[in-house]
Amino acid sequence: MPPYLLGLRLRGRRVLVVGGGRVAQRRVPALLDAGAEVVLVSPEVTASLQGLAEAGRIAWHARPYRRGDCAGAWLVQAVTDDAKVNGNVVAEAEAARIWSVRADDAESSPAWTPASGQAGDATVGVLLGGDPRRAAGIRDAVVDGLRDGALESRRSRQKPSGVALVGGGPGDPGLITVRGRQLLAMADVVVTDRLAPGGLLDELAPDVEVIDAAKIPYGRTVTQDKINDYLVEHAKQGKFVVRLKGGDPFVFGRGGEEALHCARHGVPVTVVPGISSSVAVPSAAGIPVTHRGVAQEFHVVSAHVPPGHPESTVDWEALGRAHGTLVLLMAVERMAVIAPALVRYGRASDTPVAVIQDGTLPGQRTLTATLGTVAGEMAAGGVRPPAIVVVGDVVDVAREIDMIRADLGRDP
Repeated sequence: MPPYLLGLRLRGRRVLVVGGGRVAQRRVPALLDAGAEVVLVSPEVTASLQGLAEAGRIAWHARPYRRGDCAGAWLVQAVTDDAKVNGNVVAEAEAARIWSVRADDAESSPAWTPASGQAGDATVGVLLGGDPRRAAGIRDAVVDGLRDGALESRRSRQKPSGVALVGGGPGDPGLITVRGRQLLAMADVVVTDRLAPGGLLDELAPDVEVIDAAKIPYGRTVTQDKINDYLVEHAKQGKFVVRLKGGDPFVFGRGGEEALHCARHGVPVTVVPGISSSVAVPSAAGIPVTHRGVAQEFHVVSAHVPPGHPESTVDWEALGRAHGTLVLLMAVERMAVIAPALVRYGRASDTPVAVIQDGTLPGQRTLTATLGTVAGEMAAGGVRPPAIVVVGDVVDVAREIDMIRADLGRDP
C-alpha cells in the first residue's frame, strides 16, 4: 500500500537521532532547517556533527543508545550501522507511539524519509518504495525544473505583483540567479535591454509581452523616462512586470531610478541581485581582481564620461595614486583619454591591462597590453563594446596561470 505523505512542522519539537555517521550527517542539517530540537546519541560522530554540537545547535550525548532515550521525542531516526541497535530503537519508538525512521531496513521502518529538495518556497519530496536512487533522480528533475522556471505557473494563486528588477548576470544565460529565473518564468511583461541574457527570452511563454528597451551606444536608445513609464503602466494594469537587466540592477544599471519611480507611483518593487560583470567577466578571463600579495583592493568605475569632463564624479587622480585593481566599465571609447590620465596621476606606463570583450559569451576574447599601449592596441584590434578593462598587476596572475597550464599540457 502506498504511504500517506505528510509534511511535519518540527519547529521547537524534539527529534532523536541515534547514530553519528554519514547518514546522520545528511539528515541532521535538514532537521535543523525545519526548526527541530535535535538530540544526537552516539559514541562517536563526524567532524561536521561535532561542530554543530560545539556550536550549541544540537545536543550530543557521547554514548551508546539506552532504552528510554525516545522519551519526549516527536520523531526518531535510527541511523547507526548496527541493525540490532536500529531495531531496538524502532521497537521502543513504536511502543511509545512515536513515528520513527530506520535507515538500514526500509521494510521494517514505520516511516520513510523522502528524497527531498528545496526550490524557493516549494519543498519537493519523492518516495519510491525502497528505491532511493530513482527517487533522488526524480527529485532532482523536479527541483531543477522549479529552479529554472520550467515548472512555474503564471497562474499561481500567489503570483507576484508589481515590478521585479532582475539582474541577469554578465551575459551567459546560465549565470542568472535561481530567483531571477523563477520570476522571469512568471512574468506577464518583460522589459529587457541589449546587455541582458537574450537567450532566456526564447524560454518565455508565447503570450508574454517582451519590450525592447535597448540603449545602444551612439545609436538607437529608449530613454530612461520611457522605460520607467513602461514599468508603471503595465504594473498598474495588474500585470507582473520583470525588468531584465545585464549584471546587477544596482551596479551602474539605473535600478535605483526605476525603483524610485515605481515607489512614487505606488507600485511594489522586488529587487533580485545579479552577478556583476565587473567581477564576473575578469573571473571568466582568469583574472582575479584581488590576489594575496598583489592587490588588496579593487575599484569599479563607470567611465561613460572621461577624466576632466564636467559631469564626471570620479576622482581619477586618487585612482592614479592607488595600488589596487581598477575595473573600468563603458571605457572602450575613452581609453585614449583614460590611460594617459592614469599615467599622469601616478600609474606606471607599463602597468598591465586586460580588455575582455563579450565576457562569458561564446565570442569572448581578451586583449592584453599596458597603460602605455592599450589605446592603440584596442584600436588596432577592433575592440568594441561591451568590454571590461582591468588595470593592475593581477593581469599578470592570469598570464602565470595560463603559462602553468600550457606547461602541464606539454609532453615531458
